[in-house]
Amino acid sequence: MSTVTQLVEKPAKPWVGESLKRKEDFRLLTGLGKFCDDIKISGMGHAALLLSPYPHARILEINSAEAEKLPGVICTLTGDEVAKLTVPFFQFSSPPAKSLKDYCMAVGEARYVGEPVAAVVAETRAIAEDALQLIEVSYEILDHVLDGRKALAPDAPLVHREIGTNLVFYGKWDYGDIDQAIGKADKVVKRSLHFHRFSSTPIETTVVVANYDKGTGILTINCNHQMPGMHYGYFSPTLKIPSNKIRIIAGDVGGAFGNKINNYPHMVLVSLLAIKSGRPVKWVEERSEHLLTASHGNERDFDVEIPVERDGTILGMKVTAWDNCGAHTRTEPQGAKIWAKIATGCYNFRNFRMDFYQTLSNKAPVGPNRGYSRMQHMWVVERSIEEVARELGLDSSEVRFKNFVQSREMPYVTVSGAIYDGGDYAESLRRALKLANYSKWRAKQIESRETKKVIGIGLATGIQPGAPNYGEGKIPPLEGISGNSEGALISIDSMGQITVAMGTLPTGQGHETFASQIVADELGVAPDKILVLPGFDTAFTPHTPFSGAYASRCAVSGTGALLGAAAKIKQKAALVAAYLMRTSESKIEFRDGYAIDRDNRKKISLQQIAHVAWKNYSVLPEGMEPGLTAVNYWRSPYSFPKIPGGIVEELTFAYHSHVAVIEMDTETGKFQILDYFIVDDCGKQINPMIVEGQVHGAAAHGIGGAMYENFEYDESGQLRSSTFVDYLVPTSLEIPHLTTASIETLSLSAPLGVRGMGEGGGTPLAAISNAVQDALSFLGVTTTDSHQNPYLIYGLIKAKEKNAAR
Repeated sequence: MSTVTQLVEKPAKPWVGESLKRKEDFRLLTGLGKFCDDIKISGMGHAALLLSPYPHARILEINSAEAEKLPGVICTLTGDEVAKLTVPFFQFSSPPAKSLKDYCMAVGEARYVGEPVAAVVAETRAIAEDALQLIEVSYEILDHVLDGRKALAPDAPLVHREIGTNLVFYGKWDYGDIDQAIGKADKVVKRSLHFHRFSSTPIETTVVVANYDKGTGILTINCNHQMPGMHYGYFSPTLKIPSNKIRIIAGDVGGAFGNKINNYPHMVLVSLLAIKSGRPVKWVEERSEHLLTASHGNERDFDVEIPVERDGTILGMKVTAWDNCGAHTRTEPQGAKIWAKIATGCYNFRNFRMDFYQTLSNKAPVGPNRGYSRMQHMWVVERSIEEVARELGLDSSEVRFKNFVQSREMPYVTVSGAIYDGGDYAESLRRALKLANYSKWRAKQIESRETKKVIGIGLATGIQPGAPNYGEGKIPPLEGISGNSEGALISIDSMGQITVAMGTLPTGQGHETFASQIVADELGVAPDKILVLPGFDTAFTPHTPFSGAYASRCAVSGTGALLGAAAKIKQKAALVAAYLMRTSESKIEFRDGYAIDRDNRKKISLQQIAHVAWKNYSVLPEGMEPGLTAVNYWRSPYSFPKIPGGIVEELTFAYHSHVAVIEMDTETGKFQILDYFIVDDCGKQINPMIVEGQVHGAAAHGIGGAMYENFEYDESGQLRSSTFVDYLVPTSLEIPHLTTASIETLSLSAPLGVRGMGEGGGTPLAAISNAVQDALSFLGVTTTDSHQNPYLIYGLIKAKEKNAAR
């Protein structure tokens, strides 16, 4: 019998906004996490891959006979077999790139150093590695091209001869009247700039365990792929297996940052090995393999013209960009387009033109990397602001304040049709400058110019879209794909225990913690009473084709899905409670583990409600469904473009202002960060401690890209930075102390007013680039690259001194 008790009033404090310790940290920090490499299956084979040593070569013959004779070898796989067993991956591109053939392994030709050309499965990884040495491959070396601009030359080698060109995308964005703006400008600032190639280095590289059940025809793929919903479209048609017979499982994931979106070719490759061998097969990517092949970030050249007035008013931007996407397009040309939502950054000029060329080359394929494509564009916008200030003799903060979109203009419709969902860009920079004691550093800079160690101060205000709309790409024949969605399940069992499952697939962001805070507020319980299931499994996780952790979407889409599921389960629980307490469900609220009747001040526990709903439902009215479970699929409320030719916007736009203070040794080109300041606004903070961690992580990522990390190829197409000896990843010793502060301006378009904010790694690149330029400006030196290489900086200083001496 259910017990109804009298209510004693107690004010409820919301859990959203509290800095709770992360639930998942105990197991992750004590070695109790369950990662893909922890999987061990009886009879499991281990795979190793033979990689191409050439940037471009025709594969004449592969002889694996000796490798197959090695004791312990189970099977081998070559490109010819792959071509027979699979169909090429779907291409997002328009013709002619639509006809580009891309497989999980080189077929006919190897097109970059590190492309797999053969694979071995053996009883151990060591045996598989030994067997690779016995595979004989005959190559015909072909001409290669590494530079994106040179790839467009009439005599450039073709990376994919079947499409007859290296140009895989051209797009033109033209808003306002840039020619008129240039014509009436007091000055036109022109620069040629280069954004370098670098990537992310998650602690855990790609791992795949594939197991094919011949009896059921079900292929199970355990992996650390971060976007399993969308990539059903790759696995099923490519492997010729119905989508309902492919099960994708991910456990704990040791970081992703976009790198683990384009690892689907390896998932297909390992699946083929499992099917051929008749065994479960595991493949663990080595660090050198990761650096050679795993989603390099987009490398981009820019020619920029910025018409301005003498007072620093920016009239527009005219840009030509050349994007080097490497040997295969894969997620491209998304990266060639998605920058457009933030075409003008945080600024209010209304004239903009971009001519965008994306080309193939014989470098590793590019792919999403924290701040995918927007990072490159924000960098060129912020560098351009700095160059305008230099040319006009103004402080760069003054130029920014003059041109910021103002808070009173929110929601602000950009020239490209995106709708900024609130915020105060000027206030964020003002606070950052105050944190930094900006005027003090400017005074110290003047003094430092009398020495060989000069201070430079770099500013940058970046904007970060979140919760993307797949209609933004407008990529034929995908006109029928738009929006974004996410699933969540909440179940209260007969003992009153609450379980939550989400399709967002955590890769280190603290989903178990923030989800429990949201559900706790909705159901009126403590977060520690809620189990959020770790990982992802297509067999039971509520998911959609968009599910996964990418593009700063989880805080928004996950919150929306959770709120919808909570509303549904509350409605069912309220019906049961109202019936038991003889009242109306409209009078029921949930607090402290109870359903409470606001009028007669009676209450009944959630556990009692669940018991009745599951085990004693005969006392309920006829027709009321047993159980207490709800599934919700959140639909993002996108609107359509407000201007002709505009793109459908993302739902949220977080932003952050950075101030970097450096000390440059003009005798060596070396510099160090003296201090660093950040002010961010991601709307309502679900868990401020997690937000702070994301801010620090993004800053470290961007600082690494600006100062240390660079994929450098030599003229022969070999990657010179393919180990951690040469690809320098900063440790905690290299990252400076970060002084941070936050603004909470609620999003005008997202649930609870939250914004996604996991991809702020691009802003430090601009802040540090601008700091380096600021330090060198009094010497008349101009920097043009996003990677601040001391050796190259030294060369620029010496070249300027030599010219001055002449």
